[in-house]
Amino acid sequence: MTARAIAFVSTLVGTMACISSAVAAEGVIARALAATAESPVVATNMRIGGDDKQTRFVVDLNRKIDVAAFTLADPYRVVVDLPQTTFSLPPNAGEQARGLVKAFRYGLIMQGGSRIVLDTKGPVRLDKAFVLDATENQPARLVLDLVATDRAAFMRNIALENRSAHSGPARPSEPPPKIDGDPRPLIVLDPGHGGIDNGTKGSGGELEKDIVLAFTQTLREKLEASGKYRVAMTRTDDTFVPLGERVRFARSRSAALFISVHADALPRNEGQAEGATVYTLSENASDAEAARLAEAENKADVIAGVDLTTEPDDVANILVDLAQRETKTYSMQFARTAVGELKSAARLHKHPLKSAGFKVLLAPDVPSVLVELGYMSTKDDLKQLTSATWRARTAQALALAVDSFFTPRVAGAGGGRN
Repeated sequence: MTARAIAFVSTLVGTMACISSAVAAEGVIARALAATAESPVVATNMRIGGDDKQTRFVVDLNRKIDVAAFTLADPYRVVVDLPQTTFSLPPNAGEQARGLVKAFRYGLIMQGGSRIVLDTKGPVRLDKAFVLDATENQPARLVLDLVATDRAAFMRNIALENRSAHSGPARPSEPPPKIDGDPRPLIVLDPGHGGIDNGTKGSGGELEKDIVLAFTQTLREKLEASGKYRVAMTRTDDTFVPLGERVRFARSRSAALFISVHADALPRNEGQAEGATVYTLSENASDAEAARLAEAENKADVIAGVDLTTEPDDVANILVDLAQRETKTYSMQFARTAVGELKSAARLHKHPLKSAGFKVLLAPDVPSVLVELGYMSTKDDLKQLTSATWRARTAQALALAVDSFFTPRVAGAGGGRN
């Protein structure tokens, strides 16, 4: 396949994704945006009742709203889309299993729209989904009635649904930049998780999505202050962005470098680890821990209830195979530089340079790394991750790594990627 053919296929994939997202934005989210003049939607309570045959899920609301509900398989989930909602619920809401529901989560899925995702113990049929008006004695209520079923019936029901009306990914929070002839390299910063996807959680309730957003905003300030770079972020607020959309965001802007920022956590039965790690893309993980982390991070779309059947994996894999050899070299070059600069500012993992199959690093023509700032499950790391002083110092170290990476090429190529 020629370079021109690769570029055409890539453009076509991006265009199809944009069309799919535009169609998906209709329905509940469109009505939500039209209703912005109304009072904000607030969820004040959630409860589950029933058994392993029939289960009712109820959400108390401050007013009646329109919702759309559907099911997804592998794993089995029930997804509810609703207008942008403030969830005034206890911190541990959703962690207790009951009836057919193993757990549930909720949050922003895009500007103007929120989502509730219920993980179910097996295949279920969505028997009813409705919203009751408020009465004198009761608030408005969202009610879902779930009934146990078998996999064959579950899959037939999914096949009959028009999934494109429900499952379009959220759009990144920044519009594409105008082409103004600015020759400076564009750095795309990617704060992990967001919205309905909280990421890992610290012992005091700290959320990974908040920590990495704060760090990435600091890094952006450092890079922009130098005047050497243009900087864009895949999200600038608490919004969910699908993994594939993060990659498309960088590619559509011809980014010169993509840096995804996360914070790891180990399960209690796996002991403790500490320090920052820089990852590059590889089909074969460098070790078991890298494989575990990549598997966990790659579940972001599942966590948010995104239907992945429209992802053009076959085309994407062809593009990666053909175009990523040089990109991998540049990615590894920056990763080594980043580790070298981070040594003076942050505690590093005992093996700070690793590789694994992270979906967010799949851009075939954009050098990409994933930086794990530390372990939220480790007390000392968590203390640093929440420190503004540490954040500024570590962001400055990464900014210096960007300088080192681009200086020779900027001098010889006017700031463009080559």
